[in-house]
Amino acid sequence: MLRRRALPRLVLCTLFWALSFPLMKALALTQQNLLPQSGSWFFTSLSVTYRFGLAGILLLLFGCRQLRTLRRRELEQGSWLALFGGLGILFQMDGLAYTSASTSAFLTQGYCVFIPVWLAVVHRQWPSRKIFLCTALVVAGVLVLAGIHLHAFKLGRGEIETLLASLMFTVQILNLGHPRYAENRPLCFTTVMLLGTALVSAPVVLATAPDAAAWLRAYASPAAIGFQTVIVLFCTLAAYLLMNLWQRHVTATEAGLIYCAEPVFASLLALFLPGILSAWAGIQYPNETVTARLLLGGGCITAANVLLQSRWLEGQVVSGESLSG
Repeated sequence: MLRRRALPRLVLCTLFWALSFPLMKALALTQQNLLPQSGSWFFTSLSVTYRFGLAGILLLLFGCRQLRTLRRRELEQGSWLALFGGLGILFQMDGLAYTSASTSAFLTQGYCVFIPVWLAVVHRQWPSRKIFLCTALVVAGVLVLAGIHLHAFKLGRGEIETLLASLMFTVQILNLGHPRYAENRPLCFTTVMLLGTALVSAPVVLATAPDAAAWLRAYASPAAIGFQTVIVLFCTLAAYLLMNLWQRHVTATEAGLIYCAEPVFASLLALFLPGILSAWAGIQYPNETVTARLLLGGGCITAANVLLQSRWLEGQVVSGESLSG
């Protein structure tokens, strides 16, 4: 019953994450108009600091009674989630400034392949034919999405940073399903995670800010404030509460399959939402179109994710216990 209830809630979580891709892109473009002399790392780290800091404060106020009895393992888990999740978000958001929203969303799904590869290494088992095939499909999808020619193989900054983000998210997902933390309360370690993520990104803001007033000037428009508000409430607070509360009721491979809905939602939103956001904020952010490269590259990565969850090419399905270990 819990598993059946978890599935639609995790799908809703991916919808909220998908919404963050065009919103973060629009926010970055808006802030570049406000502070043209600042770099992408400043806008990225500032948005992450406000995004997770404000969400953490809201959750802290809501759950102050339960947080009075914060356990050591809840603090430990939240800290690890904050470290790897924070680094992943920083790489993902900065990479988004150098690639399209749909490409970023698809490449982020690399953790669906990284997870079984890591588990195979931990258990000292040679990767199966399925894992080799999934890896080949993902590599092919990356080549197509990035528009790379084999005779001049070179990933762009946006694609490389997004793949690094996916590695960070791999560690985060495995940590979330670890049996050591099975008794942890989601509200407690989620609060630690959100506030910790803000602390991870804050030093980057200090190092890249042109001046102290830039922390406020970056939001000197109703559009920037509106974008950030939606990102805080829906793409962060609601999404991570859903993830941390319900992922424990499915296996890591099932979670990876569910999270594959994120790039699908992101691509659909990118077909019409940028135009709406541009009209409100006065920026140049055109809608994306359905192209053969997007269909082929995204199709390869999605096919790898779906294949990874199927029973084809393997004798038995990996159990949830081995995945969480």
